[in-house]
Amino acid sequence: MMDRTTRPARRLRCAIYTRKSSEEGLDMEFNSLDAQREACEAYIASQRSEGWVATRDRYDDGGFSGGNLERPGLKQLLADIDDGLIDVVVVYKIDRLSRSLMDFSKLVEIFDRNGVTFVSVTQSFNTTTSMGRLTLNILLSFAQFEREVIGERIRDKVAASRKRGIWMGGYVPLGYDVQDRKLVVNDAEAASVRRIFERFVELGSATVLARELRRDGFRNKQGTLIDKGYLYRLLNNRVYRGEAVHKGKAYPGEHDVIIDNDLWDRAHAIMKESPRKRANNSRSQTPALLKGLIFSDTGVAMTPTSTRKGAKLYRYYVSMDTIKNRETGAETAPMRLAAGMVEDAVVTEVRRILQTPEVVTQVIAAVKQQDSAVSESDAIAALHEFNALWAQLFPAEQARIIQLLVRRVTVTAAGLEVDIRREGIAGVVREMVAPRNLEAAE
Repeated sequence: MMDRTTRPARRLRCAIYTRKSSEEGLDMEFNSLDAQREACEAYIASQRSEGWVATRDRYDDGGFSGGNLERPGLKQLLADIDDGLIDVVVVYKIDRLSRSLMDFSKLVEIFDRNGVTFVSVTQSFNTTTSMGRLTLNILLSFAQFEREVIGERIRDKVAASRKRGIWMGGYVPLGYDVQDRKLVVNDAEAASVRRIFERFVELGSATVLARELRRDGFRNKQGTLIDKGYLYRLLNNRVYRGEAVHKGKAYPGEHDVIIDNDLWDRAHAIMKESPRKRANNSRSQTPALLKGLIFSDTGVAMTPTSTRKGAKLYRYYVSMDTIKNRETGAETAPMRLAAGMVEDAVVTEVRRILQTPEVVTQVIAAVKQQDSAVSESDAIAALHEFNALWAQLFPAEQARIIQLLVRRVTVTAAGLEVDIRREGIAGVVREMVAPRNLEAAE
């Protein structure tokens, strides 16, 4: 007969935690998480005389690695421990809770702080004793060692697969889709990639091309407008020439080529040149600075033309009367002007006008009214730094700025008359202030 004076054992609330690294098999009627829970429930039942009872709440993490603590089931478990709802944590094996010795030490501290005991049904120890802690640390060391060995095996497998040209997952580059774990050419995107390479070869400038693509609304595979950094990554991606790259080394890939060797070599020959040299090379391909703006004093348009003698290119602005052999009567102004000379003269006049007191006052007032983000000091600095900023612009940008600032250039017998678009000056100044940040971001 039981001694009526014996006090019953204290009721211990036991939380069962289960985890599986992959999601494979979780849709089965009886999966790995169920097997772990069944073993833990059986162990708790064997300790019923000690007052152990399983809680109804489930703490399961299917498809989560034990290498970190970012798991929803574990977070809920720790929250309930902090709320004083749990006395014992039961797992099938300690590596189900964590494979990291450092992370497990944090968990043990949380358990101790809340008076919670940790139990593994396959490894008998008690974390409240020094011997139990020693056993736990030894087991955790082996668990972490196993995880590191698995990581090394995976890295070796990836390296071996890369050397065989096999795509091993990750970021899918523009121009390809993934089918059956292989890269397959996306014809529409591949055409865009080829056009980007061809256009870069034509322009010789990633900055100008990036602006052009952003203006056209061109987006990457994730739907984001591209910048110059993305453009350089695309131009340097060896996947496009049919290669698989691992740790800087390229191997023949299984996928099809998008960029042939000739186009790749031409693009990379340009990238090997300095940015300043590329800017000079692109000047001959840029529309004339004063195209559509320059006229004779009789109102006849002067059109840009060029001629080449050997390796040297000579550019001119010629009156349409001269080109069409029309009689003009008295010759009041030159009918043929060296382009470089007249362009330099117009730019010099623009610089002078931008720094006159009346223009500075007008710009400050307009900037304040239209854009409070640009300060008065920023506007003044932009006007004074126009010379330096102009020299850094690519020819296409210089032509765009002139189109915004100049309404008309008239060639007379006495010289040039430059009619400035004063309403456009404030907009140019805002671009000169903010876009310096845009250039850095690109």
